[in-house]
Amino acid sequence: MRPEGSSGTSGGELLVPMAWMYAEYIADELLRTGDLMPPTTLEFRAGRGALALTIFLSDGAVDGARVVARLEEWSSLTAAGRPWRRWVRTRLDELSPDREGGPDVAMARAAWRWLEETELLAADLDAVAPGAADPRAAEDEPRVWTPAWELGLPLGHLAIHLF
Repeated sequence: MRPEGSSGTSGGELLVPMAWMYAEYIADELLRTGDLMPPTTLEFRAGRGALALTIFLSDGAVDGARVVARLEEWSSLTAAGRPWRRWVRTRLDELSPDREGGPDVAMARAAWRWLEETELLAADLDAVAPGAADPRAAEDEPRVWTPAWELGLPLGHLAIHLF
């Protein structure tokens, strides 16, 4: 990151998005502990992004001792049927990169852009009828392009429950 400014207020130090990086670290650990998929996949990245946004936007950083206490809150926020997407947009709109968080907010917004703009090819769960296709045959599986956040959110939610 570049220095905060040339007016001398940054003390010549670089601004590091520590709150965002910590939220990403917690999300990464939750997903790795759940061992749901390889960390090299785009689906894993989507899950990490969705969880990191949830952690970061649910009132910021959490010290190590409070992570377990916050799992229920994060689980509730990521649960199916919840307006998570609207919640993320509202929370990001409330944050000003200049006043509240600087590079942390910029990183969170970049993660949200990636989650919204990136589409991943996934199983079309609405098109699958029980007994209609052989579950061992990948080519019979109907697939559809899905925004990354729609895959990452349930993955993150499941990882919280497996922790």
